[in-house]
Amino acid sequence: MSQASELVNRQIAAFNHRDLDAFVACYFANARITQADSSLLAAGHPEIRTVYGELFRQSPALNAEIRARIEVGSFVIDEELLTGFVMVGMPTQLHVAAAYRVADGLIQGVQLFG
Repeated sequence: MSQASELVNRQIAAFNHRDLDAFVACYFANARITQADSSLLAAGHPEIRTVYGELFRQSPALNAEIRARIEVGSFVIDEELLTGFVMVGMPTQLHVAAAYRVADGLIQGVQLFG
């Protein structure tokens, strides 16, 4: 398994355990998380901490399951099934593709599709 895949796996494990510190530690300080329409979900550690901290607090049964993965250069692209998701205006189950850009042992950015 590549270092990039290992890093994404650590990030998924932190997500599933709702461990905000471990989750944020997987990202560059200025990382950007964007949605399919390129709108910004979070930029930088403070915003990632705010957005995901709220999600983790509201979603005690949160779980991400990796259904499929491909790696191309510095990208790890996962098909993920998210369950136990609690956020206003969102369904409790999401089927997404997440394209992680990895460099120097950290996630530089993620684009979410779904």
